[in-house]
Amino acid sequence: MTSSALDGARTRDWAGRFAESVYATEAELTALDQQAGDGDFGANLAAGVRAAGLLLDRVEAPAGPAEYLGAMATAFLDEVGGTSGPLFGLLFQAMGRAAGPGPELTTDALGEGAAEGLAAIRRVGDASPGDKTLVDALAPAADALKAAGEAPPADALAAAAEKAWRGVRETASQAARMGRASYLGERATGVPDPGAVGVALFFSSAVGTVRSLAPHLAGD
Repeated sequence: MTSSALDGARTRDWAGRFAESVYATEAELTALDQQAGDGDFGANLAAGVRAAGLLLDRVEAPAGPAEYLGAMATAFLDEVGGTSGPLFGLLFQAMGRAAGPGPELTTDALGEGAAEGLAAIRRVGDASPGDKTLVDALAPAADALKAAGEAPPADALAAAAEKAWRGVRETASQAARMGRASYLGERATGVPDPGAVGVALFFSSAVGTVRSLAPHLAGD
C-alpha cells in the first residue's frame, strides 16, 4: 500500500492476508481460548474468514472497499457462531459504511469506521476498556487511526496494529469481567484475551501476514 488511499483491490488483499493470518495462528488461538474461554475461538474465527472468502470471491471487480468489507460483515454476522463472530461483523460493517460508495478508503474513513465499530461493539457487548475483551485491542487501534491525521493508510494501519498488540499484552494482567473468562478467576490471569488477539491480527494483516502469535505476545 503505497498510495494515499486503499482501493478495492488492496482491501481485498487485506482480507486475504487476514484469512492467512487466522489459518496460520489457529492452533495458538485455540490454545489461548482453552485457557481463558470455551476453546472454540480459533475455530470460529477460521470459520468466519472461510465464509468471508466465499463471499469475497463473488464480488465482481472492479469494486470499492465497501463491497469487500460488506462481504466480510455479512459472513461474520450470519455464519459465525459464538459471541465473537457477530462482534467482528459489526466492526467490518461499520468500516464498510465509513468507506462509502467511493473507490478508495482513506485514513479518515478508517478512523471513522474503527470508532463506529468500537461504539457498536460496546453497545451490544456492554464491555469497556479494562474488561479483558476485544475492546482492549480495538480501542487503542481506533485511537491510533484517529490520531494518524493525513498519514497514508499503510502507516496509519501499522500504528493501529502496534497499539492493538500492546492492548493485547495488557489483557494478560487484567481480571476478566465479561464472558466465560470472568468465571475462571485466577485461572485466566496471565493469558491474553483471544478476541483482542483477533482484532490485532486483523489490523496487522493490513500490512503483512502474521505467521505466529508468539513474537507479538512477547513484546513490551
